[in-house]
This record gives sequence, structure tokens and C-alpha cells, in this order.
Amino acid sequence: MKSGPGENAVRHPPPEAPLSSRLARTSALTVAAVCGSTLLVMTAVSASGNTVEEPRLHDIQGNTRVSPFAGKQVTDVPGVVTAVRGFGKARGFWLQDPKPDDDPATSEGIFVYTAGETPDVKEGDSIQISGKVDEFYPGGEKAGGQSVTQLTDAKWKAASKKKQKLPKAVALNAERVPDAYVPEGKGDDGNIESLKLQPTKYALDLYESLEGMRAGLKDAPVTGPSSEFDELWVTADPKEHPTPRGGTLYGGYDQQNGARMKVSSLLPREEHPFPKADVGDALSGTTEGPLDYDNFGGYTVRATTMGELKDNKLKREKTAKQGKDELSVATYNVENLSPKSEAAKFDRLSEALVSNLSSPDVVALEEVQDNSGPNDDGTVAADETLKKLTAAIKKAGGPAYESRQIEPENNADGGEPGGNIRVAFLFNPDRVSFADRKGGDATTPVKVTDDGGKAKLSANPGRIEPQDEAWKDSRKPLAGEFTFKGRQVFVVANHFSSKGGDQPMEGRNQPPVRESEKQRTAQAKLVNSFAEKVESVDKNAAIIAAGDFNDFPFSPSLDAMRKGGVFTSPMDDLPAAERYGYVFNGNSQVLDHAVTSPGTGKVKYDIVHINAEFHDQASDHDPSVIRLKP
Repeated sequence: MKSGPGENAVRHPPPEAPLSSRLARTSALTVAAVCGSTLLVMTAVSASGNTVEEPRLHDIQGNTRVSPFAGKQVTDVPGVVTAVRGFGKARGFWLQDPKPDDDPATSEGIFVYTAGETPDVKEGDSIQISGKVDEFYPGGEKAGGQSVTQLTDAKWKAASKKKQKLPKAVALNAERVPDAYVPEGKGDDGNIESLKLQPTKYALDLYESLEGMRAGLKDAPVTGPSSEFDELWVTADPKEHPTPRGGTLYGGYDQQNGARMKVSSLLPREEHPFPKADVGDALSGTTEGPLDYDNFGGYTVRATTMGELKDNKLKREKTAKQGKDELSVATYNVENLSPKSEAAKFDRLSEALVSNLSSPDVVALEEVQDNSGPNDDGTVAADETLKKLTAAIKKAGGPAYESRQIEPENNADGGEPGGNIRVAFLFNPDRVSFADRKGGDATTPVKVTDDGGKAKLSANPGRIEPQDEAWKDSRKPLAGEFTFKGRQVFVVANHFSSKGGDQPMEGRNQPPVRESEKQRTAQAKLVNSFAEKVESVDKNAAIIAAGDFNDFPFSPSLDAMRKGGVFTSPMDDLPAAERYGYVFNGNSQVLDHAVTSPGTGKVKYDIVHINAEFHDQASDHDPSVIRLKP
């Protein structure tokens, strides 16, 4: 496979360089067979101090991720304008050499950054440009992403009065995109920047070799829904770990799914509204434009041609209603819910709980904000938030849920500043009972006591080791003791620490360091230890730990949660392709879990797909429901 448009592509001299001038310079020689004859072709590249005269774009890009001319001035670089970004703070245009070399590792395109100024060029303009070569790290160098080679402080002049035909877009498809994702980097940090690109071997190398060039996809399936930022994700290979509903499954750290590609638009919004796509839809026809890189997902087609949305009418799921003798327990991240949330959000959440989740007996909620929402005014109570939600559920035809929670210390549990998110319980008092006991507060750890051979919580609800360092700036888990049909059931609501600060999957350090795993693993050990104490009193105790664990089934934190057989994951009974409830950067994955103790018995597990795959969401998480006969 080649990144250029043809096997006979050769290196060409700048169009206006006289022969005598070319021969007087230090030149790169390329021998290529053209029509059966041998042709000697020379590119003029003369370095004088900090200035490089008349290089081609492939010389500037080089065959690694960082330009060999980074920090230098370049003059009289020829190219054709392929796209213009005339909006936002990062305005500029993309330039591509229509006469590529024969090295598949060197890109023929580049972005010209004009800051906040709209450039006075149009697609098809043939220009010669001079400027400074810069390696720009979107999001900052410390974020760990890759850099974009670009020209800054640029000046240009017309090289031809005639509009030029744009170079053909490189087709991204299953045959071109390698199965392997990225090479392992060098040094302690695994940096891949100095490695020569191998675009036929690694997906990220292929994309880097096309940086700034026109690339495109045909009839591209959507694997990540349209976002509020007018972006969506597609795949160049529909057979790469597909889900039954049209997504791409992230099933392991070595299954990054390199055929995923983000799409945004350079087209005028008034004439070309961005498509409102769900997973399972497709962009029929051609979607193409320059290939860029940003800090929110990496490589992106900035579309100058957008495929037409094919709506495949993905349906929201409904779970089966629990039987009379079945206890149903759900977990639902309601994404920063507060009284300041729109009424429509309360309506949609309540409708989902009643209709799609069949009114679970117990619900572990995550991201319940305090009564003042994001206002950082010292408020920590969330009774108004929960009252508004339970009233909406009742109005939607659901049960008269009661709620339980513990108010956190102000700004001690992470999340949106001032929001004081916490976990909370809803329960249907007509189906389950809750033994309220005094003593549960923000800082007092709940204890497990022996009450005649039955485990009993010192506070109900109570927080698990809330002052342990593992919960710094993170939500503390809430343990609750319920009774169903005379059987004691312990439920722990969880919302582990976020993945903030981890190196990106598509970054320059490979494999990426996932520093945040350490805290979640420590948190999992504490929940495991709590359950172990309950089981030490009653080995047949029914314990369910549910919530947003912010981690994958194959992660160290979930391994720590299940250590010693204290918990198992009933999600494992689902077909592998159905184990997901969150979509991130076009990957369908698992962050929410419900793990159960051996004493819980046989469990039916259902991830109810109502949010994550849809552009119109009440939350970015899908809820999960388990049904059991304790």
C-alpha cells in the first residue's frame, strides 16, 4: 500500500527552478522507472542557516512524526489549496503538492495556520508559500497527544492564474487500513515520534503519513453519534469488532480499532447542516477532506464533501419487567442532574426508568448534583434534586420512589466545581424495605457487625471508608441494606474516579500510561474488602456493587473488585459483542457494571441501550438492570 496516488509517482523539482540553479544546490536524487525508461529527478533543498529554500511538502513532513525542518523558515514551497477553515480561532488552510514523491511515509500535505484571520485563498489556488515550520500539539504538549506539522507566519503568492484540479483523495477502507494500531515506542515514556513511519503496517502510521492530505471514505458506517460539537465517528472497516447495533466494540487494550475515524465539517452550516447521526446510521456516498489531528480523539477528516445521512432508525431498547418474585436492581448515571437541569431531562430520565427499565425495585444513581447545581455557593443538600426526579417518575406512571443519600463535604468529591455530585438510592417501598439507622454521614465509615449470624450495617445507608486516600476528590461509595421477600440484600452504589490525566490511546507515547487506574484499583480493593467483611459474617449474603466504575471489564480495577471470588461479573454471560453501554471516540465500551456475590445466586443481566448510541441523549451512559431471585 502507498499513501501517494500512484505507484509511478516520482519526486519533482519546483516548477520555476532553472536547471543551473538546481544543479548548484544540494539535491536529493530519486531514480524511478517511468514508461520503461530511467529518469533522474532532483528536488532543490538548500539549507542556509535557519532557512530552507524551495523544499517540497514531503521534505517538510519527512518520514517521521516530526518535521526535520521544525523551527526553520522555508521559502517558495509549491502547492494547491485543498480546503479553507474560515471560522473559529484556528483559521487557516490546507496545502497539498499535486506531484508527490514515491515514499509512502512522507505526507504531501500541510496545514497553514493564520490564527484568527481568514486567509484570502480558495480551493484550487496554486501558490508558492514561505513561512516557519512548527510542530503544534493540540491540547498542549503535556497532554500526550501527537503534533501537527504546520506553517505559521506565512506569506504566499500565486503560482498560476488557473484554478487547479484538487489531488485525488486517498481512499480509507478495510484494505488500506492495517489491522495493527501503532508500534511500541522508544525510551521510558514509549515515545514514537522518532520512529520511521510504517503506513502499511500500523493504522496510526498510515494516518500520520497522510497528515494534511485529502482523504476520504465511501458509504461510511457511523460508530459514534453526532455530538453537540458537530462531530461524529465512522469506520473504514465495518467488520472490525462489530456490535449487533452497528458500533465497534472496544474489547481489550490491544483492540483499539484503528479503522475508526472522526469526521467534522468545513462546509457552511447554513447550507450544509451537520448530520444528526446515531450509531448504525451511515454517511452514504463520499465523505472526504484534509486529514487533521486534534486532542479530542486524534485523526479527523475535515470534510469538504459530506456523505448523505442514511438513517437506519436505531431503536431504543426496553428491558423485561421483573417477575413477582424477582428483585430488579438498576444503575444509571444521570449526568449532572440538578434542579437547574431542563425539565425535558427530568421527563426523559423518568420515562426511561418507568418504560425502558420497567420501574426497577432499587436504582443506584450516579452524578446527582446538589440543590444549586453548578453554582459554587456551599450548598451540599440534594433533597430538591431527588424530590424533582421522584415526582417526575410518579407523573410518568412509575412507583412512588423513596430516596436515600448522604450529603458530601463541599467540593470534596470531584466532578463539576460546586455541583457536589454524589451517588444515591431510589427504591420502591411497595416492593422492598429499607432499615434506616442513624449515624451515616460524610466522614464516618460504615461498619459491618454480626447480628446473630446476619450481617448488619452500623449505618444505613453508610459510606465505605470515606476518609481513605483512595477517595480523594472522588465519590464515596454508598452501602445500603434492603429487604426483599424477607431476604436481606446489600447494594453498594459506586462512582469511581475518572480517567482524567491518562495518556490518549492515539497519543505519541505507546503504550499509553493510564495513571488513573491506580486510584480506581485502590477504590475497588476497598469495596472488595467491605463485601468480604459481609461474607465473613454470612457467606451466603446477597451483595450487589453497581455503578459507574469508570473502567473496563479487563482492567486492573475490575480484577481487584473480583479478587478472591468475592464478586463475579454477570455481564460475562452476555454475548461478547453486546457488552457495552458507553460510546467514546467511536468505540463501544463498558464503564458501568453490576457485580454480585456468590450468595446472590443466578442473575439476569441487561444493558439497556437508550442513550450512548444516540445523538439525542438524556445521559451519555446507558443504564443496566439485573434481575435475581435472592
